[in-house]
Amino acid sequence: MACWKAISPRRRKPWRSAEHVPRVSVVRSFAPIADVSARVLILGSMPGVESLRAGQYYAHPRNAFWRLMGELVGASPDMPYATRTRRLKKAGIALWDVLAACTREGSLDAAIDEPSIIANDMVSFLAQHPRIRHVFFNGATAERCFRVHVQPALEAGALKLARLPSTSPAHAARSYSDKLQAWRAILEPLASSVHKNNK
Repeated sequence: MACWKAISPRRRKPWRSAEHVPRVSVVRSFAPIADVSARVLILGSMPGVESLRAGQYYAHPRNAFWRLMGELVGASPDMPYATRTRRLKKAGIALWDVLAACTREGSLDAAIDEPSIIANDMVSFLAQHPRIRHVFFNGATAERCFRVHVQPALEAGALKLARLPSTSPAHAARSYSDKLQAWRAILEPLASSVHKNNK
């Protein structure tokens, strides 16, 4: 009687539909929110997928940015986006991102392809907004990209730089109350004018 050796089938990679394949694409940031009276500049890294889809800064419903701005300068997330941006400008706050463009998979900063980074023209922006002396970074990636791609072109010591905890829902290591306490630092350069403007 012949003896047949069983041959195991070749192992195949699990099938994935197109919607499950990670999408890597070039992403571009928005124009800054600012006017000439700005005294504080808040910088993120690059808008996430939800923000790009909505055409709005920090559009992800779980991002704490607008909730924080609501408590600090009256630009709460339940207001229309245009109203929130007006509140920021009235308070003396400018909002932008360090990166003009990059290649990234998804929304996470960790997925940004470093060689693809193109920084925004911060030199020209600061020249057009000469009252800005304080720059606050929304998270570590924004600060790192600024120091690598922007700071070498700026006059040494011209700006006071400070990193704040990221408002992203991915940064869950700190509670909302801790983030709020840290973000109160943006009010110091604005002094009492922030509260007067929002009465």
